[in-house]
Amino acid sequence: MITIKENVGFEGWPNCVHLSNRKIELIVTTDIGPRIIRLGYVEGRNMLYVSAADRGKVGGDQWRIYGGHRLWHSPEVMPRTYCPDNSPVNHSWDGKTLTLTPDVETLTGIGKEVEITLDPEFNRVTVLHRLVNHNLWDVELSAWAITACAAGGKAILPQEPYKDPALDLLPSRPVVLWYFTQMADPRWRWGNKYIQLLQNPSLKSEQKIGILNKQGWAAYCLDDDVLVKRFGFDPKARYEDYGCNNEVYTDGELLEIETLGPVTHLTPGQRVEHTENWMITKLPGLHRDTDESVVERLLSPLLKNRA
Repeated sequence: MITIKENVGFEGWPNCVHLSNRKIELIVTTDIGPRIIRLGYVEGRNMLYVSAADRGKVGGDQWRIYGGHRLWHSPEVMPRTYCPDNSPVNHSWDGKTLTLTPDVETLTGIGKEVEITLDPEFNRVTVLHRLVNHNLWDVELSAWAITACAAGGKAILPQEPYKDPALDLLPSRPVVLWYFTQMADPRWRWGNKYIQLLQNPSLKSEQKIGILNKQGWAAYCLDDDVLVKRFGFDPKARYEDYGCNNEVYTDGELLEIETLGPVTHLTPGQRVEHTENWMITKLPGLHRDTDESVVERLLSPLLKNRA
């Protein structure tokens, strides 16, 4: 059973919407955003990052990170990408799905919509992201879903399965580095089956990579809580950032798990959608242990069982 409460105060924003299936809960801002600003077990820890400097703020023309889960559009270009989301958001509830619609971005002419559907029985959430071209001209973009996770956890990305070079000589996927990425940084764990990125509040420098993730999932572990995000991969599509549909970023405050839809050409009035399916569970030991055999043993059953 889903419960919904409106005008709920959270982190200084008085008009949030609270969704719960009595196991897990989400809190969504409507004073700014939209942002999913809380995600976790009922009475449990918030798995999402909230900026201490920005909590409760509204208005103005300066982009603020705020935290939580947000919708952007790629490619990342200043100032286009950093269009502020500081104004109130329209929202509606149809008994199943919460729809959030901010004003059209005046700088870009792009409209954003986010639809959130919480499973009434299982710890699953479907987040549909929609971009609409309100310009009088064509645009090319990608839907870009970014989840800013709370400090102290780690991200896990899957590697492609091993193949004998005698059977297949072709490359399997790109791994893309940013100018500031340092592969020897101690937060990285470059494994045969997984790439792991640890969030460490004592290390302030920025780290980021992107991959073409054909496995269609990425995970974040925070203590015993685990968030698994599933998303699409189209082998015929073109993706931004040298062909990435999945990126991870960290600094001293947060860790972001980002997914991207295909590069899409939108004529005036056209729209594009990008869906993520979230699952929350508890896997004691996964957060602390970076050994790949432990990660494989704990994660594999979860990934095989979508319920």
